[in-house]
Amino acid sequence: MSLADLLEEIEAIKAPEKAGLMEAYMRHQFPFLGIAGSERNVLYRKYFPSAKKTRVIDWDFVDICWEKESREYQYVAANYLKAMQSYLAKDDLLKLERLVVFKSWWDTVDILDRVVGSLVANHPELEEVLLKWSLSDNIWLRRVAIDHQLLRKEKTNVQLMEKILLNNLDRTEFFINKATGWALRDYSKTNPEWVARFIDKNKKRMSELSVREASMYL
Repeated sequence: MSLADLLEEIEAIKAPEKAGLMEAYMRHQFPFLGIAGSERNVLYRKYFPSAKKTRVIDWDFVDICWEKESREYQYVAANYLKAMQSYLAKDDLLKLERLVVFKSWWDTVDILDRVVGSLVANHPELEEVLLKWSLSDNIWLRRVAIDHQLLRKEKTNVQLMEKILLNNLDRTEFFINKATGWALRDYSKTNPEWVARFIDKNKKRMSELSVREASMYL
């Protein structure tokens, strides 16, 4: 049972009659095969445990998926990397960067941010790269930088998070302001006092969306 077999199974269960609704939901950014998330998850559970036993990431497989036209293939690759994130090497950040900026939209980026976060947690020397991403002309690199520490709780590098957030205030881009609110909302579960102080200090520079999301649990 190989990853190539997974791609064959994806093709075999396509449902063109469902694709239109999926494409509309994603604002017609990409064509779809019409395969629901629940169906894809069944295949992930079937194939990824065997892949993890190899302890080696098959980047050729990832590239094949990313080059394919239908969006489900990018979902397969992103979730494969999430399953294999323990085996990422320091140099793989460059490969992840390419995936973030190529065929970009929130659906894949919000899977890859956790993958990037796992890699940076294991290699803190890469934090400087994420700080650079937070100033990028590419909004999706900024979004990953903002949200890569989601769910870190007490292990959050608060100084890094603050620098990244400050680099992204006074922005008008929805996806950046939403990410800012998420990062603060998530950390408020661990340190509500810090988040409240951050909002109070920077509220004039924050969008209403960011403030609303960040304040949800305060």
